[in-house]
Amino acid sequence: MTPPNQPPRQTPPPSPTPQSPKASKGALGWFLIIGLGLMLALFLQDGFENRVEIDYSQFWKHVENDNLEGELLVGRAKISGTLKKVIKKDQPKKFYVNRDPDDKDIMLRISTALETAGSSVKVKAEAGPTWVTGLLQSLLPLLLLLFLLWFFLFRRMGGGGGGMMGNFGRSKHRMITKESSKVSFSDVAGVDEAREELLEIVEFLRDSTKFQRLGGRVPRGVLLVGQPGCGKTLLAKAVAGEADVPFFCISGSDFVEMFVGVGASRVRDLFTQAKAASPAIIFLDEIDAIGQRRGRNVSGGGGHDEREQTLNAILVEMDGFESSDQVIVIAATNRPEILDQALTRSGRFDRQIQVPLPDVVGREQILKIYLDKITVGDVSYNRLARGTASFSGAEIAALVNEAAIAAAMAGKDSVEMDDLEEARDKVRWGRARKSRKVDEQEREMTAYHEAGHALIQYLTEDSDPLHKVTIIPRGSAGGVTFSLPEKDRNYHTERYCKAFMQVAFGGRLAEEMFCDDITNGASQDITMATWFARHMVCHWGMSERLGFVRYDFPNEENGMFLATKEYSEKTAQIIDEEILRLVNEAEDGARKILQENRETVVRITQALMEHETLDASDIETLVKNLPLEKKRPAEVVAESPQETPAESVAQSLMDAGLYEAPAAEADPAND
Repeated sequence: MTPPNQPPRQTPPPSPTPQSPKASKGALGWFLIIGLGLMLALFLQDGFENRVEIDYSQFWKHVENDNLEGELLVGRAKISGTLKKVIKKDQPKKFYVNRDPDDKDIMLRISTALETAGSSVKVKAEAGPTWVTGLLQSLLPLLLLLFLLWFFLFRRMGGGGGGMMGNFGRSKHRMITKESSKVSFSDVAGVDEAREELLEIVEFLRDSTKFQRLGGRVPRGVLLVGQPGCGKTLLAKAVAGEADVPFFCISGSDFVEMFVGVGASRVRDLFTQAKAASPAIIFLDEIDAIGQRRGRNVSGGGGHDEREQTLNAILVEMDGFESSDQVIVIAATNRPEILDQALTRSGRFDRQIQVPLPDVVGREQILKIYLDKITVGDVSYNRLARGTASFSGAEIAALVNEAAIAAAMAGKDSVEMDDLEEARDKVRWGRARKSRKVDEQEREMTAYHEAGHALIQYLTEDSDPLHKVTIIPRGSAGGVTFSLPEKDRNYHTERYCKAFMQVAFGGRLAEEMFCDDITNGASQDITMATWFARHMVCHWGMSERLGFVRYDFPNEENGMFLATKEYSEKTAQIIDEEILRLVNEAEDGARKILQENRETVVRITQALMEHETLDASDIETLVKNLPLEKKRPAEVVAESPQETPAESVAQSLMDAGLYEAPAAEADPAND
């Protein structure tokens, strides 16, 4: 229904249908038949006459006995003729016999023998092949082989069509029509700001005269920037669905082939088809595959030149848009820093829309979208959203699918909360290794390690709330502890950083205090504590001695980011001293908490050895020195192991692009 005071929308002309390749295929088929016919005519001409080969001595008997009729043709290698009578009924009368090419008197001897026998057969010399026939005999097999190779290889790779290179120059996009597109903004959640910005694009595609009346111009290109799985492709499809226009989708890598100029040709073909089907949307996924900054490859490879030609073709096509062209180009990338500046300037992709990871409210909305599609029981959306910090929309979709599969395998009528929590851990860290054989001493050290983490996290006010702790192995960790933040943490306060470092050191210090030895299980804890201390000193201005100064600025050189040292050796010494001071203060604080609660650490360790998994309420009971009720076996199985505080924060920082995990150590004893 057309809204009031709005001109009716014109029906776009149908998209141009590619020329049918039936005619070209038929012509090529006739060429193939003619070539085969010529080859058979030149090499198998004896087979058409159905001649039989006879012995040389038998041939002379037929001559002497006057058993020949018609004409006898004498060639350079063969003698052919026709018999009057045959010995066998099914034997053909026509024959040929091999002769000696050096016998030059053969025709005279045959003529004399025929006259003696009183035969009326005439002897004739067979005309030899001309130079044209000889040339064809030598070249025709090669030409036919090349023709078959072109027909079955190059045409198949090009997808059919005319031209010497088939359809290499045609775009390999996938077009989603208005009738088949069922995605709308109601299917997208967690990216409200990006969705609001894209509403302008939808309005332009619905009615461009609204903007043209005031002289406005909607951006020709929109660049969606976000981490993998955040919903960039889904947003682009939703725009097409809301605007009810065709959607041309293609990946950046589909433009580049082994032949020079193919990428640029495909770009021109894609834009031509989109303009013919306007209003329409062109979606270039992973545009960084062809849109990288030109001149970065100093070696000058051919593939590099082909990518630059493809990029130039995109720039030219976007500049060639008329004001009346209702075609919007939407591109997606998770690496905007490597894109060429000519691509992101005004008039091209001049609008960048950030598609971030969803916050806790967005994750809850995404969970509702996917959980509404399956049968669920009593599920806490908020609790699950809080427990999926740094999850993308794609990971949440995988989480719900894994939970549905697990519930179906267990024969349940609906998906329950424990299925979703187990699926969350499986998506992030892999399946729990409950069958792993762990000796009792290693199991006890793991329990003390996790007890140290859990107790300090429970007692430290500025750290995230404790969720649960387990000594069931998962992934490369022998035991893990997980926090459940009340909200997403956008800033790291100084108190939180110091509290986190204390929690991180709790595992190693518990090993020192209660075990005879220490393990390498604290590797990730030490790494993350050091990362926080260094950033507090060098990046965040949390050191009184160094003040509000940032150190270790990244420097870009030939497309690579390298850390530069732009301070003196004296300043470097102060940086080391400040980092060590923060680490030592966190270690002293954690040691003090454990020493004041030695008996509680022992109780938590014994409970972990017995039950393997404890939640926050169990830890509270043990801290108050109250008896812990024994869990039912089903509850123990339902509990899912979680990550340590260091692993949780490390994953969040890696998702935000602020931290790169070091190489994993072999055979870690625990987390």
